[in-house]
Amino acid sequence: MRYSLPVRLFVALLVFALACPQPAQAVTRIKDITDFEGVRDNMLVGYGLVVGLNNTGDSLNKAIFTKESIVGMLDRLGVNARSNSLSTNNICAVMVTATLPAFARQGTRIDVTVSAIGDAKSLLGGTLVVTPLLAADGEVYAVAQGPVAIGGFSAGGAAASITKGVPTSGRIANGAIVERELGFKLSSLDKVTLTLRNADFTTARRVAAAINQNLGSQVAQSLDSGTVNVAVPAAFNGDVAGLMTRIEQLPVQPDLPAKVVIDEQSGIVVIGQNVRISTVAIAQGNLTIKVTETPLVSQPSPFSENGETVVVPRTEIEVTEDGNKLGVLSEGVSLQELVSGLNALGISPRDLIAILQSIKASGALQAEIEVM
Repeated sequence: MRYSLPVRLFVALLVFALACPQPAQAVTRIKDITDFEGVRDNMLVGYGLVVGLNNTGDSLNKAIFTKESIVGMLDRLGVNARSNSLSTNNICAVMVTATLPAFARQGTRIDVTVSAIGDAKSLLGGTLVVTPLLAADGEVYAVAQGPVAIGGFSAGGAAASITKGVPTSGRIANGAIVERELGFKLSSLDKVTLTLRNADFTTARRVAAAINQNLGSQVAQSLDSGTVNVAVPAAFNGDVAGLMTRIEQLPVQPDLPAKVVIDEQSGIVVIGQNVRISTVAIAQGNLTIKVTETPLVSQPSPFSENGETVVVPRTEIEVTEDGNKLGVLSEGVSLQELVSGLNALGISPRDLIAILQSIKASGALQAEIEVM
């Protein structure tokens, strides 16, 4: 491993960072950092068949579930197809998934995603037949049907083939019709619960304070780090939607924890604004290891009877190490500014990760490190 950043650059960078003002934290809307309890999407899933494929469907002798599904579908349509000679490559079994949005009414159309589960080659040109979509409670909430649109293709010949995208997965725009509504009446609520997407006690308290200040009464209370309870004022009885509209537009300044997120595989480092370091001394050395292989060929003398030509390995190893001085980092320096300067100097992400982990191990990094 090679480290190429001298310690004196650390000290110069820190002096520059101390002279720079700290940026103010951004103010955002309550709408962008919270969710209203009860106002949520629901996952739907179903099993169906896609027909009309051009010899790119499932092999019935391998995908037994596809064959049984074809027989069952034709039986419901009055066709007796129970024969061992049933053979077609124009049908494939698929899983159909969709998201049922909040307050979806009967007759509303939603998008669906269709994915092959057998050995089908492509869904190009296929049509999904009527497929019930079920929720976690086992009830049917929508029915899907329609032509499948895919974003890829697959073609090939005897000696070569090409595939672009994923031809075994596609979508049907507005391909499902909602048949059952969720039993949630918003206008009858006497309280509204807000859930923070990033739980934090300070942020929850600020959200409650912003709501109370805007409504002019103490109707909001932070229950914990992720929940704010709002009692519906008398002026908004029967108009909870109006109250939610008023609340979600209120500005609030969220508080961010001091955290460093490291992705070891990709070398990505994300550093929060509130990360600080205590006074610490760092020594960074440059270590270079050079290995050179120059094999030699040994040959016997001319006209030798017992000689043999062999390869004699020869390895040369050179080790160079310098930069063994200590540099002192002053207390209170923003690590976010430090990393920005290190990146500008050309330090690699791998070296940056090693430096951050070493500072954390010494106890000088006042932040949480999360390794993904």
